[in-house]
Amino acid sequence: MYVEDIIKQIKVNYPDQREFHQAVQEVLISLAPAIAKHKKYQDYAILERMIIPDREIIFRVDWVNDRGEIQVNTGYRVEFNSAIGPYKGGLRFHPSVNIGIIKFLGFEQVLKNSLTTLSLGGGKGGSNFDPKGKSDAEVMRFCQAFMNELYRHIGAHTDVPAGDIGVGAREIGYLFGQYKKITNRFDGVLTGKGLNWGGSLARPEATGYGCVYFAQEMLKERGESLSGKTCTVSGSGNVAIYTIEKLYQLGAKPVTASDSKGMIYDENGIDLGLLKEIKEYKRESLEEYAKIKPKCKYIKISDYKEGTNAVWNIPCFAAFPSATENELNLCDAKNLLQNGCKCVSEGANMPSTLEAIDLFLKSKICYGPGKAANAGGVAVSGLEMAQNASMHSWDFESVDNHLRSIMENIFVKSSETAKEFGDPTNLVLGSNIAGFRKVADAMIEQGV
Repeated sequence: MYVEDIIKQIKVNYPDQREFHQAVQEVLISLAPAIAKHKKYQDYAILERMIIPDREIIFRVDWVNDRGEIQVNTGYRVEFNSAIGPYKGGLRFHPSVNIGIIKFLGFEQVLKNSLTTLSLGGGKGGSNFDPKGKSDAEVMRFCQAFMNELYRHIGAHTDVPAGDIGVGAREIGYLFGQYKKITNRFDGVLTGKGLNWGGSLARPEATGYGCVYFAQEMLKERGESLSGKTCTVSGSGNVAIYTIEKLYQLGAKPVTASDSKGMIYDENGIDLGLLKEIKEYKRESLEEYAKIKPKCKYIKISDYKEGTNAVWNIPCFAAFPSATENELNLCDAKNLLQNGCKCVSEGANMPSTLEAIDLFLKSKICYGPGKAANAGGVAVSGLEMAQNASMHSWDFESVDNHLRSIMENIFVKSSETAKEFGDPTNLVLGSNIAGFRKVADAMIEQGV
């Protein structure tokens, strides 16, 4: 009843924050065995304290477009928990951004960062600004206006933002440049920076590579591998592109990618070079991919079967949801299982609905929840912070080896914790409890 009462109270207190409700429910239900085993967590009201951010910062962002018109957006930074280190989490620029989205992402980030074993707290931020269709000058002016408020809340040992959806190297550059102008400081206050001014090799690749490493570890425990297997991937941003790249490196065949307009199915395997050209350099729709490779199948979102995502209708051995939250529902999960899927490793944040997750767990396939499987991005952000602090850059192989080791350790810790609580294939339970205990114990030790 204790856990259920807290979930009910969250829904009463924040009725419109559905994504936040979903994240809290998924985590707290899986934490129930740990709360029952260790009474101290209830005595110290850890759950009640962990689900409320340390602070929520909301601000207006005024900027001027290329036509000289004043535009107004809303900016957010939620500093969720700093029990084990400075707040760390990305900035998302997308029209869907609201305080509920940012809180769900920040809450997930607390546990994800804990799993990396690095000294990082959890936070998240962003704006309902849409970089799509904007000129570089407009994006620059928005980022500068956004940083004019954000700068007072962040710092290398306080809160270290990174990129997320809509915030890539271009946006990080403009944000950092404005921070430096305002503060006259050159420090590791943002991660995802350019390689010439404090960035880390392997940072763009980190989330995608890490997600595949996690899948590799799940399969290895069952005597399986990705070599020679057909895989489906959603999305076409950094996470999806470098998931596809790593799958090829391990001998797998990724056959799908998607964007906000539709998806491509290339049964011979996605042309990675073409995908990078279209998405990283030209910033165009996947329709362009289909024009250049007419033998592949392109399906518009308007043509998707109602209630499903066309990516998850393609038969595969392993699936990598790498686009956005709740992109994979119960119907999609059933389609995946019916088509022989044996592994789901989440590259996006909370891409599967609660009903889909329940089905994956009941089927006992390899299921890697996002807070464990996609922790590679923040892990390498942490490594970037370490390089900034030492004023030394590591080579790609060193960073990649660190990343692989961190993902292996996350799997081992999650798996061992799941076994400790009598549900050895349930990595949702294992990762949530493992991440929670480290943060909760630090909170108890630091007092109220």
